[in-house]
Amino acid sequence: MAAESSNPQSVYDFTVKDPKGNDVNLGDYKGKVLLIVNVASECGLTNSNYTELNQIYQSYKDKGLEILAFPCNQFGSQEPGTNEDILQRACTRFKAEFPIFEKVDVNGSNAAPLYKFLKASKGGLFGDSIKWNFSKFLVDKDGKVVDRYAPTTSPLNIEKDIKKLLGIS
Repeated sequence: MAAESSNPQSVYDFTVKDPKGNDVNLGDYKGKVLLIVNVASECGLTNSNYTELNQIYQSYKDKGLEILAFPCNQFGSQEPGTNEDILQRACTRFKAEFPIFEKVDVNGSNAAPLYKFLKASKGGLFGDSIKWNFSKFLVDKDGKVVDRYAPTTSPLNIEKDIKKLLGIS
């Protein structure tokens, strides 16, 4: 996961990896509202978050929303397995239709550059660190981080903010 430039200005300046290790330029999502989430398949928050993320995605994917999910095993080892295992679980058990990317670290010296950027753009209640699975970042159509939500924030409670960015009343 690398920034296209040494001083990224937006989320669109990053290239990330899909579960098979292929590069995905986030610039491909220009003009879309993004909800970026660090996910885990064995967390107490997993079922409710995947269910509600799917509902939001179904409602707004054709109106300009993309949900980008980044598996992370840094919190209670709740995302074990290979990228292929994770993708299989997310798509079959949790019926995720939104993009799932390569497993990343979100904290520490090995944190993915995208997550360093997200955290620098919107610090959390307890500083910059991601505190747990299912932390959420809302990004506008220009690739700017506009809000950050705690792991316990229901995706359905973010819907009004998504609609505002999509220009839907």
